[in-house]
Amino acid sequence: MTWKQVFTSSVGKKLVMGFTGIFLILFLIVHAGLNACIWAGDNGEMFTKGAHFMGSNWVPRILEVGLFAGLLLHIIQGLMLELSNRSKRSVGYAVSYGNEGSKWYSRSMGLLGTLILLFLILHLYHFWLPNRASQGFLLGEEINLFEKMKLEFSELWVVIVYVLGCLSLGYHLAHGFQSAFRTLGIHNKRYNTLLTSVGYAFSIIITLLFAMMPVSFYMGWV
Repeated sequence: MTWKQVFTSSVGKKLVMGFTGIFLILFLIVHAGLNACIWAGDNGEMFTKGAHFMGSNWVPRILEVGLFAGLLLHIIQGLMLELSNRSKRSVGYAVSYGNEGSKWYSRSMGLLGTLILLFLILHLYHFWLPNRASQGFLLGEEINLFEKMKLEFSELWVVIVYVLGCLSLGYHLAHGFQSAFRTLGIHNKRYNTLLTSVGYAFSIIITLLFAMMPVSFYMGWV
């Protein structure tokens, strides 16, 4: 397979989606671990140190470039696959099998991905851009992300949008986790049940961890 086919053929697009999907799954694990520090009961001290390290150390900063590249590629290839699939399904099936054929969220990856993208833009606007700007000395002093979260998540509409974004992410992961590994050839009858169970557990845990963060700030639990 040539490099052109990797980005243009159906098989190539799915491989790119699989590799970038696994990379993003690893990122979610790290991000969720850092976010969990808000419940350390130290008024955000552990979280602040972790956030400072991730933003000031050159290794995470280099990986951050790869993360954005992988995320952008994942979005572009996902949209191309969705458009390609829709063009092939210009004429609907005579019989709709609904959830008997596949889960609704596996048929709605394009919609869920779009909702996650909108949520991500809001998240970057609230936290990543102000933090990186301050670390780049554009604002003169690094902001306190813990206090910034307290401020942003004091607004109910922001909390609701974040929770809905997390739910979209959870459903996206419920299908995407298994799909990513299967696309890369990790598909064996002996391990399918295990892979499915791990995928569902991962999607639930990640969703709860991320969703509970804005809820915890709004409710005054941290």
